[in-house]
Amino acid sequence: MDAPTPAELILAAVRAIPAGEVAAYGEVARRAGLPGRARLAARVLAGNDDPRLPWHRVLRSDGRIAFPRESAGWLEQSRRLRAEGVAVVEGRVRMPRGAGSLDADIWGPA
Repeated sequence: MDAPTPAELILAAVRAIPAGEVAAYGEVARRAGLPGRARLAARVLAGNDDPRLPWHRVLRSDGRIAFPRESAGWLEQSRRLRAEGVAVVEGRVRMPRGAGSLDADIWGPA
């Protein structure tokens, strides 16, 4: 059996995000075993055609929705997140604190 492609790994990581929770593109890439590939995660999601994929649970690292403000995608992502009980304020969600590292804990975010 062939090894999964990077796109398949990213899609699996997105499917694993529980309802009511969110993750940043970089976190999705890390969970997929592709650290540092946040842009790849964004490209994979942009090309997604599976209506069941919970794409709405993936945000920018600062918690902002990546779509242009008030666009159809922005409004749909906000609606879906709120339907799952996620607080969306002006297009932003409070991001969960990740596992981090000792450097990040001592010195703060990079």
